[in-house]
Amino acid sequence: MSLVTLLPFIVLIGAMFLMTRSAKKKQQQAADMRNHMQPGSGVRTIGGMYATVKEVSDDTVLVDAGPGVELLFAKNAIGAVLSDDEYNRIVHGVEHDLKSDVVPDDASSLTETDDEPAAAAASDDKAVDFSKKDEKDEAEEPSDDAVAADAKADDEPKKTDGDAEAK
Repeated sequence: MSLVTLLPFIVLIGAMFLMTRSAKKKQQQAADMRNHMQPGSGVRTIGGMYATVKEVSDDTVLVDAGPGVELLFAKNAIGAVLSDDEYNRIVHGVEHDLKSDVVPDDASSLTETDDEPAAAAASDDKAVDFSKKDEKDEAEEPSDDAVAADAKADDEPKKTDGDAEAK
C-alpha cells in the first residue's frame, strides 16, 4: 500500500483524536467545577433552576431552591457554579455597584442647562394622538380643516345653472 491511500485514514484518526481530547478536557473542567462546590454558593442546574448549595456529599448535592424548599440533586445535574454577583443579579435582581456614573436613556439631560429644565420644555409640546381610528369614526368627527371649509362654503352664494327641479 502506498502512503497516498493511507493518508485519508491517518487524517480521520487524527481528527477523531483531537475531538475526543477536547471533549475529555471539557468533561474534566465540569467535574472540577462540581467538586469545588461549597455550601452557600449559587448554582444553576442543567434544567435551568437556580438554587443555593446547602450540603455537598460524594455523589449528591442538597440545594435550597426557596424558603422551605430543599432538593437533592446528583452532582452531574449541576450545570454551573455561579459567582455571588452573578447569582444575585439573576435571582434577586441586585446589580453590583461597579457603575458609579449612570448613563441616561436619552440625550436630553445631557444638553439641558440649569436655566430651562427638560420638563418645562416637554410640557409645552401638544399631546399627539397616535391611536388608530376607524373610517366611520373619521366620518363622524370632521377635522378642523373640513369644518372651516364648510363654514366658508356657507358664506358664499351658491351658483346654479338653472332650476334643479327641471332635471
